[in-house]
Amino acid sequence: MAAPPPPSPFAASSRHLVAPRLRALLPAAAMSTSTSNPSSSTPAPRNGRPVSGAGEQPQVPHASLEIAGARRGLLAGFDSLRRPYRAFPALAWNRHVETIFAAFARSLPTVALRRECLRTPDDGAVSLDWVSGDDRTLPLDAPVLILLPGLTGGSDDTYVRHMLMRARSKGWRVVVFNSRGCADSPVTTAKFYSASFTGDIRQVVGHVLGRYPQSNVYAVGWSLGANILVRYLGEETDKCLLSGAVSLCNPFNLVIADEDFHKGFNNVYDRALARALKTIFKRHALLFEGLEGEYNIPKAANARTVRDFDEGLTRVSFGFKSVDDYYSNSSSSDSIKNVSIPLLCIQVKL
Repeated sequence: MAAPPPPSPFAASSRHLVAPRLRALLPAAAMSTSTSNPSSSTPAPRNGRPVSGAGEQPQVPHASLEIAGARRGLLAGFDSLRRPYRAFPALAWNRHVETIFAAFARSLPTVALRRECLRTPDDGAVSLDWVSGDDRTLPLDAPVLILLPGLTGGSDDTYVRHMLMRARSKGWRVVVFNSRGCADSPVTTAKFYSASFTGDIRQVVGHVLGRYPQSNVYAVGWSLGANILVRYLGEETDKCLLSGAVSLCNPFNLVIADEDFHKGFNNVYDRALARALKTIFKRHALLFEGLEGEYNIPKAANARTVRDFDEGLTRVSFGFKSVDDYYSNSSSSDSIKNVSIPLLCIQVKL
């Protein structure tokens, strides 16, 4: 669910910082407008694990279409796309035009991935996709970046691949956290994932840190993945083992996001995400047969909106009284004030 957040969450927290090593992956324009004090953004050691990279300067984005991830042959004629970002470049005069254009024009980088499946305490499973060969080419203390895609997203999405490739080009080790059922991640119980549930990301962070104890570990989340990430950061407070994080297009307030989904052109996105949810569900429908209680499996299986799917399945799986109860108690706007590590939030300006 990707809707603009209300302004209140940002007023509740002054931590709009990003660890220096994470700056290398972000556009210079974003760093200049989204950090409150670059000269004082070096994080202090946490839990006995010093954060390195102090004093490093933000790197200037590559003077090509690398960040946009577009096919160069198609966009080579648009000089404005090679200059620093402005509010209304040639093809982004409207947010819907920009979104749809990227969906069709953005290339999909080819990268070999090695899958690792983790069993969760409730007998579920999540999948981690690592870049093949990185263990042989990168030092053990290379920084690690965990990527949390948006609703139904995974390692086969273009926006995820481009972030992965950019991080790798800077010498980072990257892993994509595919939620249950996403990117063909196995589903072994009658439960997927939700905006409120942080158990899986907590296990993933612990697993990654256990494998690379000498590394600083960071995370980037998009949309619903960003909501889950910020909720996790808020729950962990000063005990969080991550060295920094970035939230991209976080809905923050899911009640407002749900209302916005039913307005105008946003209905197109709502229906597309509902279709993706149904596709994942139908692959594992046998697991949900015969469930008792408030489940409405036909409603979820035939959902026309994300709200339909959440009403029929998600909110019941995670113990909420209604879909509105689920949205109001799963919003990361309630968690951001408790975040204690450097966090950069990047949102669309309407």
